[in-house]
Amino acid sequence: MTTAPPKLNGVVFDCADLEVMAAFWGGLLGMKVTSREEDWLDLEPLHPGGATLSFQRVPEGKKSKNRLHLDFDVLDVRAAGERARELGATPLGEPMGNNPDKPFQVWRDPEGNEFCLCTAS
Repeated sequence: MTTAPPKLNGVVFDCADLEVMAAFWGGLLGMKVTSREEDWLDLEPLHPGGATLSFQRVPEGKKSKNRLHLDFDVLDVRAAGERARELGATPLGEPMGNNPDKPFQVWRDPEGNEFCLCTAS
């Protein structure tokens, strides 16, 4: 029997404050809230037919470095970083990379989850 490979339907962040996370990630990615429950919130899909970005309220806080993080292609790492900072992100160092024409920068969202802004190819 042949089965189709799994299809990613969502990326879920555990968090303390659904509203803060929705405002940050929705603002950064230009995405709207599509579903809201007491301890759960969904943003619209990352692209048509793609995975949703969701947030689940949990009682415990983040304790260490993420084992998984999201990378986002941007046209200008510095400009995208300033937007992320305005929304509540914190940089982890300066833009870096092996190619000075295509830097990337590691950031933390308002609850400390790491993500990277990468120069689009």
